[in-house]
Amino acid sequence: MKFSNLGLAKEIQQALEVCGYTEMTPVQEQAIVPARRGKDLLVNAQTGTGKTAAFALPILQQMLDKPKDTLSGSPRALILTPTRELAEQLANTIGAYAQFLPLKITALYGGVKMGGQANKLKDGVDILISTPGRLIEHLELSNVNLANAEFVVLDEADRMLDMGFIADVQNILKFTAKKRQTLLFSATSSPAVNELSHKLLNNHQVLRVTKINATAETVSHVMYPVEESRKIDLFKALLKEQNWFQVLVFTSTKQQADELMAALKRSKIDAAVCHADKSQGARRRAIADFKSAKLQVLIATEVAARGLDIQGLDYVVNYNLPYLPEDYVHRIGRTGRAGKEGYAISFVSREEENTVARIGLIGSKIKRIVKAGFEVSNRISLLKSVAKNTRNSRSNKASEIKISNDKSSPYQAKKSKARASKPNKGKK
Repeated sequence: MKFSNLGLAKEIQQALEVCGYTEMTPVQEQAIVPARRGKDLLVNAQTGTGKTAAFALPILQQMLDKPKDTLSGSPRALILTPTRELAEQLANTIGAYAQFLPLKITALYGGVKMGGQANKLKDGVDILISTPGRLIEHLELSNVNLANAEFVVLDEADRMLDMGFIADVQNILKFTAKKRQTLLFSATSSPAVNELSHKLLNNHQVLRVTKINATAETVSHVMYPVEESRKIDLFKALLKEQNWFQVLVFTSTKQQADELMAALKRSKIDAAVCHADKSQGARRRAIADFKSAKLQVLIATEVAARGLDIQGLDYVVNYNLPYLPEDYVHRIGRTGRAGKEGYAISFVSREEENTVARIGLIGSKIKRIVKAGFEVSNRISLLKSVAKNTRNSRSNKASEIKISNDKSSPYQAKKSKARASKPNKGKK
């Protein structure tokens, strides 16, 4: 279905044409019409399916249908999102959709000074995009008034649950208009998300665009068994042999990210790191340089797993596997976007083999490739060997105990003889 069939305002349609959008994605086909009618929605759709347009376009259209003056510090639409990267991304994307509209869009997030954000709010705002923590700070300083917020979007609601933001979100929503439209978008489905929807939504409609916790069908999944200590060498080898032009690498810890970065730097490979210890400015520069192809490798922890939209990204590498299947879905959701092919490549140590089974729950087939020179011992054989050694160790220990308790043993006999040879210092 084409966007031109929706009867959107000419300014919105013009912006979509400038952005190069003609055909709607499945989530857009299902969500835009009911959202435009003011319906509360719970939408489960995987990352990279066009969710931003699915909630932004109907809100923009409704704001045009019932125009109101832009007020200082008092937005009509509020979009809450878990990370600063995603807040920036949403501001840029929605700004592109609204480029021909007389609307002011402001993004609030941590890592930057409050003063500049407060000035933007004071100048007037129609659509406010924010992380929960930073918005609460502005609310406490009376920089923003949410009483006129008639449209509320919770983007990446599952991630906000994971990060412990939901209590903040619920407090924030108390300040919004009582009669509001609320749209809850989540890449994964869970009992917690469903419970949240019943608390925050009113007579809502549930849209599940894909099977639960699924990855995009355009993504091919590959895993390389490798010893943990040899992951850096394997990555450098594949980077050279496969001629990967742009690679996004996810590590589980900041230390692993820094170690990989140091190794790539020694090999004169253009790379950057994006994790929580880096300043907002440094993270923004790293992402911008990676998007503009100045960098070959961007190394990130989970902080960048959401909201990072890079056109034409072919490869995502899991340097370490995430523990939860839904985190795997979010990580590899950076590739295979908008119908394009992508590759999810995972390095799996023996200790991570159990995680592979959990990730198998997403329903995607993972191809195992053994790289010559990086083979690891068979896990089953290893476990059998460990079990055998454990049994032998217990058996030997039991024998030692038996011997030590045997008074007729040479050792005991020697001790007895030694005692007998000692002079008796007792009473005569």
